[in-house]
Amino acid sequence: MIKTVIFDVDNTLYSFTRAHEKAFGELLIYARQKLGMSEELFCELHQKTAKELKAYMGDVAALHNRCIRYQVMLESQGLPLYPHVLKMNELYWETLLKAAVPSKGVEETMEELKAQGVRIGIGTDMTARVQFQKLEALGLLSYIDFLVSSEEAGAEKPQAAFFDRCMKKAGCDRQECLFVGDNLKKDVQGAVDAGLRALWYRPEGLKDQTDVPQIADLTELLQKLSVP
Repeated sequence: MIKTVIFDVDNTLYSFTRAHEKAFGELLIYARQKLGMSEELFCELHQKTAKELKAYMGDVAALHNRCIRYQVMLESQGLPLYPHVLKMNELYWETLLKAAVPSKGVEETMEELKAQGVRIGIGTDMTARVQFQKLEALGLLSYIDFLVSSEEAGAEKPQAAFFDRCMKKAGCDRQECLFVGDNLKKDVQGAVDAGLRALWYRPEGLKDQTDVPQIADLTELLQKLSVP
């Protein structure tokens, strides 16, 4: 019996892809108007900087820090950091938070989980503050019993240390804990390798040729709770 359900955030509780597109679009406008930078150059620098930071930092939560990314981008072009780094960071996150829409059935599902006495956790590769802001913007924060970010765990999914930190907070055995996320490697395989149960969230439609348990709607999760 499942006693704790842990959710990934981005592209699980909401569509990060759609919200990011809107936020990144605002950055492109800012770069053109305030920095005199073409969309092509901005996209090229953004991608290049992300790769450079990953190679330098490794898989750590700071990799997701937009201030660091924009700082390094502007430094590489000899452009002033003030006031642009903070302005770009604020613009990106404010736009993304406004554009974030809860995934279909997520609030209904969390309400029922709470009614059944199931604990609800968050397991996310990100810095804690931003994820709290997302959960608040989505109207889901009041349902959450605990949160584990890669910032707190000192490791990103699918590393075992991340899931070990989750289980320290879950309050149940590993086979009584269900991890739900959209990423097959990080969320699903990472959780299974750590001894948890897992569901692959596939809102665009299920894939036939796989043995991985899947759901296309978060309300389907409720049917899985009593599965031995």
